[in-house]
Amino acid sequence: MVQAALHGGTANRRAIFEVFARQLPHGRRYGVVGGTGRFLDAVENFRFDDEVLEFLRSQRIVDDRVISYLESYRFSGDIWGYGEGDCYFPGSPILVVEAPFAEAVVLETIALSVLNHDSAIASAASRMVNAAGDRPIIEMGSRRTHEIAAVASARAAYLAGFASTSNLQARRWFGVPTTGTSAHAFTLVHDSERHAFATQLEALGSGTTLLVDTFDVARAVRTAVELAGPALGAVRIDSGDLAVLAREVRELLDSLGATATRIVVTGDLDEHGIAALAAAPVDGYGVGTALVTGSGAPTASLVYKLVARADNERPGAPLRPVAKRSVGKPSRGGRKWAVRHRDDRGTALAEVITLAPSEPGPNDRPLLRPLVRGGEIVGREPIENARKRHARVLAELSPQALQLSRGDPAIPTVFFAGW
Repeated sequence: MVQAALHGGTANRRAIFEVFARQLPHGRRYGVVGGTGRFLDAVENFRFDDEVLEFLRSQRIVDDRVISYLESYRFSGDIWGYGEGDCYFPGSPILVVEAPFAEAVVLETIALSVLNHDSAIASAASRMVNAAGDRPIIEMGSRRTHEIAAVASARAAYLAGFASTSNLQARRWFGVPTTGTSAHAFTLVHDSERHAFATQLEALGSGTTLLVDTFDVARAVRTAVELAGPALGAVRIDSGDLAVLAREVRELLDSLGATATRIVVTGDLDEHGIAALAAAPVDGYGVGTALVTGSGAPTASLVYKLVARADNERPGAPLRPVAKRSVGKPSRGGRKWAVRHRDDRGTALAEVITLAPSEPGPNDRPLLRPLVRGGEIVGREPIENARKRHARVLAELSPQALQLSRGDPAIPTVFFAGW
């Protein structure tokens, strides 16, 4: 496209692209914007180095004119977006990119790759956190996905409310709190379970978490308390009927005087499995596979569509709305603005999308914020900000929006002006 646009004289036409989802995954009531921070890092570092250019040249993928263009590529446009951690609904313009056509179109794949993955993970994580209530969840999915996706998943889960991750690279890159437990292999490499527990306690202290389901759970719990005393930090159960075992282990721990010892459960949990354990004496969860695969929705199905473009390459040329009319996949032309309309109590009522900025009502919350201005990053923020934002935004939704049963989007998307 860049080669043809340079040839045809449209590469420098001002253009506006928007990222949105036509619909939410089946039965989901809201989505969560994830990956904005990672996307901004990618935009800032988006370059074509000598090695890449030589590959494009030697393979004759593009001509010399494109090589020259890419050699000096720097994004110079403006980007707006929903705050990371905010909720979105069908049609929400969660990212708006305004730049010369060639600059903007080159960003399509990286924008969708980051936002589709991270928003899917954050959306699943949010449902799990709601199901868990006040109980913390550890992200433990690194062994179930691509090595870089694992780090991104840990970040997305944390912004949606997970307490920590077992992925140390996520702590190194993004400051996500880390924690973890031993695996069955640690028990099996020792001559006995007692020896394994004693070694772990000696190395890590009585506050550690001991895995008690390698052989016989009740015997393991007794051994753990015998060795650690009532100050044992926690035990982890990874198999079996978790609700039944949790009750039995709680009774046994209490009878042995370890009333403060916590019970952590893992084992192919998702939001429905967590909800099913609400009445069990569980103190925390570890979630892996379901989280890093979006709990059945591994992509947010976001698209990146051209919605407006100039008629020529002259600076300041007016923009013309453009839209697809294809069956089943139409788009809405024109640059969008969005507010969340709320009632006097702050409860969200609708996602209101317009073709021009307007003065928000007293209870309306504008959704688009500047992220990039003139090629410079202006919207970078700590992940803690996104985490706090998500908690605030969820409080705007009605209680029905947080239910795990299938339903329609929590609020309707209303389009005004010209549609």
